[in-house]
Amino acid sequence: MTGAWRPGDPPGRRRWVTRRDAVRLEGGAELPGFSLAYETWGTLNADASNAVLIEHALTGDSHVAGPAEDGHPSAGWWDALVGPGRPLDTDEFFVVAPNVLGGCQGSTGPSSVDASGRALGSRFPALTIRDQVLAETFLADELGIVRWAAVLGGSMGGMRALEWAVGHPSRVAALLVLAAPAAASADQIAWAAPQLHAITGDPHWHGGDYYGTGESPDHGLGIARRIAHVTYRSEPELAQRFGRTGQGDGRFAVESYLDHHAVKLVRRFDAGSYVVLTRSMNSHDVGRDRGGIAAALARVTARTVVAGVDSDRLYPLAQSVELAAGIRGAGEAAVIHSPYGHDSFLIETAQIAALLKPLLT
Repeated sequence: MTGAWRPGDPPGRRRWVTRRDAVRLEGGAELPGFSLAYETWGTLNADASNAVLIEHALTGDSHVAGPAEDGHPSAGWWDALVGPGRPLDTDEFFVVAPNVLGGCQGSTGPSSVDASGRALGSRFPALTIRDQVLAETFLADELGIVRWAAVLGGSMGGMRALEWAVGHPSRVAALLVLAAPAAASADQIAWAAPQLHAITGDPHWHGGDYYGTGESPDHGLGIARRIAHVTYRSEPELAQRFGRTGQGDGRFAVESYLDHHAVKLVRRFDAGSYVVLTRSMNSHDVGRDRGGIAAALARVTARTVVAGVDSDRLYPLAQSVELAAGIRGAGEAAVIHSPYGHDSFLIETAQIAALLKPLLT
């Protein structure tokens, strides 16, 4: 009763690395090892200098490029950017995309099982963005990558990309942060709060231990997705696409649209991961225990491009402007012009390609 990938499901293009010794997390808890699922495109060159790390957003996964196939029910979410002759040319670059720690598409998360076969559920510890990046340093080490040619990401992926550049500056040559802030704001945490309550208040949540019960908090996860999806798009776009158009079943067309996205997410995602990852996004603050945001951003040595979306109401452009201003040499924040709101970092691939070209040359 979960959309999580499980052992025995088709692996698709996934590969895995596994750390078997315990990991001390930022909050003090201990994770007794972990596995990360990841996908790659292209070939790592002899001196491992052509590797590019792509970080996915909250409900994304490692399937950045390629068709829908067994193990991957949807085509790659940045397929237009990754491949031979594309902006991230896999004849030149070795592209790596992990499924985030705490996720549900092959990496260790709440739906993963322990040695006894019992799902971790409520025993899975709280994670921060730094913990997720710490796990990804293990992946880089296992692949023999000392320094990434570039680290890229949008939204939650942008948080992780930024954390890489702040926490491990010598390991990041170039950085692209799309529609992500230096720290989660009160407004963003507030938008997350009703989503978390919807899931944890679902009677099928069972304190996070619904795995194996034959029940799952699908209703709560669907509500969470409806709330989130409104923040991912812009008011003008919704007005233009749907207006006040009604349907024969008594619903407005925009309600049907949200229902559709709720059903899609429930089928492919896990509520436990949604809670863990949303809380990790709430914790995002590159300045924590580093003397504040300004001091943290001063640690970045990568060639950097920061971009925001002019219609983004979840991570407003002003946050990208502030972030760019704090990183030496980043210049002014680039503006992605789009009616599609926050989701533009997934949609406006031509504009993103234009940002990548000077960064990767």
